[in-house]
Amino acid sequence: MSGIEGKVVAITGASSGIGAATARLLAEGGAKLVLGARREHRLAALADELRDKGCEVAFTSVDVTRRADPARLVALARDHFGRLDVLVGNAGIGPVSPLDDLRVDDWDAMIDVNVKGLLYGIAAALPVFREQGHGQFVHTVSTAAYRTVPTMAVYSASKVAARTLTEGLRQEAGPSIRVSMVSPGFVATDFVDSVPDADLRARLNESKEDAIPPAAVARAIRFAIEQPDDVDVNEIVVRPTAQA
Repeated sequence: MSGIEGKVVAITGASSGIGAATARLLAEGGAKLVLGARREHRLAALADELRDKGCEVAFTSVDVTRRADPARLVALARDHFGRLDVLVGNAGIGPVSPLDDLRVDDWDAMIDVNVKGLLYGIAAALPVFREQGHGQFVHTVSTAAYRTVPTMAVYSASKVAARTLTEGLRQEAGPSIRVSMVSPGFVATDFVDSVPDADLRARLNESKEDAIPPAAVARAIRFAIEQPDDVDVNEIVVRPTAQA
């Protein structure tokens, strides 16, 4: 099945930013959507918006750090639409800070969401894809997987792990399951709001004028999904032209 129309696509982190932009773009292409995120009220509003435009949508609250939640998202897709064609593992956080600040709880959270969250999605969807004989994973990674800078060591480490997991999954997936990763650079989302240090947060906000919109990343995700089944787009890097 090539293209977008009729595909059943589940998206984590779908309530805002890249996830919401991806949902809107895929809805325009005729996809059937299953949306998951922690902020259920925002999911409900997005679902209503998309249904008003004729899209078939189901949603449920999902915290990817709880193994049962991605499993429930996948089950919802099967219960509501009879199958799952694509899982977009998009949930991610980045409360970056210098290592000297010893924000160990933030370190744990980044590993739990950015690494274990992907693993829980794989655990939920891979058996379903094997049973169906087809499926696709699309993981939102980051340019931080390729280059780190001060304050971003743990975040970058989590994204390096995410990139390695995704490539390992691709190599093991076999001929019927596609595996793609999209690595954004600086995107104009609320990502910066989670940065705990006020000065660092202010500097990052000043840089937002060079950031690309979430829709730019959504277009890359759609490109990976809409290819024919025998074409596996493995890795796309999307960053602002001005980003070093």
